[in-house]
Amino acid sequence: MSGGTQDSRHAPASWIRRQLRNIAPFVTLILLIAFFALSSDSFATLGNLQNVLTQISVTAIIAVGLTFVILCGEIDLSVASIANATGIVVAYFTMQDSSVSIANLPMPGGAAIMIAVSVCLLLGAINAFGMTRIGIPSFIMTLAMLQIAAGICALLVRGQIAYAVPPLIQTLGARSIGPVPWIVVVAACFLLFGHVVLTFTRFGRYVYMTGGNREAAAYSGVNVRGILTAVMVISAVCSGVAGMLGVAYFGSAQQNEFDTYLLDSISAVVVGGTSLFGGQGGMGNTVVGLFVLGILNNGLDHINIDSFLKILIRGLVLLAALAINVYAQRMRSPSVG
Repeated sequence: MSGGTQDSRHAPASWIRRQLRNIAPFVTLILLIAFFALSSDSFATLGNLQNVLTQISVTAIIAVGLTFVILCGEIDLSVASIANATGIVVAYFTMQDSSVSIANLPMPGGAAIMIAVSVCLLLGAINAFGMTRIGIPSFIMTLAMLQIAAGICALLVRGQIAYAVPPLIQTLGARSIGPVPWIVVVAACFLLFGHVVLTFTRFGRYVYMTGGNREAAAYSGVNVRGILTAVMVISAVCSGVAGMLGVAYFGSAQQNEFDTYLLDSISAVVVGGTSLFGGQGGMGNTVVGLFVLGILNNGLDHINIDSFLKILIRGLVLLAALAINVYAQRMRSPSVG
């Protein structure tokens, strides 16, 4: 009897330790909302909620692809550069300025979109080939791709700024359906689709298996190399779509436009509680992480905090999330560390 009583007494604490990675980001989000709502009268409004949703939309689309990659225990440092390259490509091929368009002949919008999608697919496939066939670690491979994609951007724009994008991209990136911006709808669809894939499909189960224990997954018949190839291509496509819509949202395509989105998208996935070690987390965690970062950035603007202090606070939040991530991993696997 005493043993059973002791087990029941420790059950809540044990559950909290196991769920710490999921609980901590959600509690952080609630505390941030409460703090900024009490600190600023303009924060807790429907108009500001729309602002937050719009501001995190580009990051959300990139973060969907990164979630797949990080769940496999890998990393993709090229997401921002691929987004930039794809956005520049779609604008480059729809330019009306004959001095900088290909063969002095701007292409129809559909053709420009297809070329841009092909480019991000190719860059993702190169990442996957380097990782799975040559054996280059994802950190190094995607770091190299970061430079390659940045070089493509520099080669195409040569210091210029492009403004024209296909009508479809302009609609999805810069216009609204009623009070809701289309880019918010697209981001929500990407997050929902990613959640469905990870939760209800065999591919999703294989992603978790690959991240949880790669050797065991291979022994179970999972094509680990194929899964890693797929997630790298998914990451590149998500980045490419974000890049195209981001160009319409910002109103121009220029070099280094999406550089800050690398840290933002990785932070959203990690702050939300997806394990850096792979196998734990998902789109629900990414959604929470996106809102934590979005509320933090937006709320700090509402209380007129120093911009340099804002950067420091974001860094401290990311550090805290990393610490919780590692601590939660140790709680689940006491032998680690």
